[in-house]
Amino acid sequence: MWTVRAIEARGWGLLVGLAVVSVALFALYSGVLSVLLPAQLAEIDPEGKVAALAVVTSVSFAVTALAQPVFGALSDRTRTRWGRRVPWMLAGAVVGGATVGAMGGAETVAALTVLWAVGQFSLNGLDIASSVYLVDAFPARRRGSVAGVLGMSAIVGGAIGVVAVGRFSAEPAAGYWLLAAAVIVAVVLFAVILREPEGREPSGAREREPFRLRVFLGGFLVDPRRHPDFLWVLLWRLGFAIAYGSVYGYLLYVLTDYVGVGPAEAAELVGRATVVGGAGVVVAVLAGGWLSDRLGRRKPFILVACALVVGANVIPLVMPTTEGILVLAACMGAAMGLAIACGTALASQVLPAPDEHAARGLGIVNFATNVGQAIAPLVAASVIAVSGYPALFVVSAAVMLVSAAAILPVKESGRAAATDAVALSGRSGSQQ
Repeated sequence: MWTVRAIEARGWGLLVGLAVVSVALFALYSGVLSVLLPAQLAEIDPEGKVAALAVVTSVSFAVTALAQPVFGALSDRTRTRWGRRVPWMLAGAVVGGATVGAMGGAETVAALTVLWAVGQFSLNGLDIASSVYLVDAFPARRRGSVAGVLGMSAIVGGAIGVVAVGRFSAEPAAGYWLLAAAVIVAVVLFAVILREPEGREPSGAREREPFRLRVFLGGFLVDPRRHPDFLWVLLWRLGFAIAYGSVYGYLLYVLTDYVGVGPAEAAELVGRATVVGGAGVVVAVLAGGWLSDRLGRRKPFILVACALVVGANVIPLVMPTTEGILVLAACMGAAMGLAIACGTALASQVLPAPDEHAARGLGIVNFATNVGQAIAPLVAASVIAVSGYPALFVVSAAVMLVSAAAILPVKESGRAAATDAVALSGRSGSQQ
């Protein structure tokens, strides 16, 4: 008879498990949003497919905007024999996977809208519960490398998702279930093989206070006098997402309307730019994370990321050519890689209560990024309509300069050591 013996969730074993979950999760996100959902909407409403896609994605964002902070806070309060995070990972995977699988049978835009909103809401619970292991299980001095590996996993997963379901564009149902099954299997294997080490829960965890809605909601309000660094990092994340997304998300239109490339060639160039940018992300996310750990510094790398975005916006102003756009993509990719690895590591070190409310804090950080990503297209469309593409590059660079200024006041000296000391004392206390 086969038996599975759980191993303690720590070190490289845990990192491999989290990477597998990340690959499966982002394969689902990418496969659904890039291939399956657009293809299905084209079948349901050929004439209104563009507007229908906008409706589905906008509603899902509105519904799931607060999912990560809420699920994170609930995860922080959870006490089970499986730990604080695994139950929410399992629930998110099963509910989200089943809902995504059901999307294949939807026959109306309304049905797809509801199912994707519910599915994405549930999967956000899985996302934050798995992401917070960065704080729970790894010392601050290693989080740059860990965040880099997890960021790389998300990139690989996104590519795998598009390739894996590309052949299912004519039959989306099979593609939906393939992606859903991959997520469920990955999380179940994680839960069965890995277990949270004893003493992982914060000091006094077993004597948690009864749930009070007012106190629960009040936990999302951060006192700027007590936690200024956390708020500065939130502002940086928000600004970075706006500056990056407002240009990179409109790359196709930049090529056709500003550079003057034909539609067919522009589509091909966007593919090349994606490859070039992806290479920049891969190199920067791994090298930047590792080097920031070695130096014990995050801010210099974040400032370099900001400078790369500013420089990327200058390039098409002085070189409005296809080559210039490829250079822009490379700079943007490297900037995103540094932001993923070093920005996430810094955010994990400035959380208001990393021992007891790490998931809530990390969820708030991710919420700031999501808001920035939602605002970016609105900023881009408004600027282009009023002043054109050169103004868009100037506005993006200006927003990024403001974002860089927001990171300057963050006190980083000795932060990693202090964070590790707090985590160690909290876990020691829970073992007494």
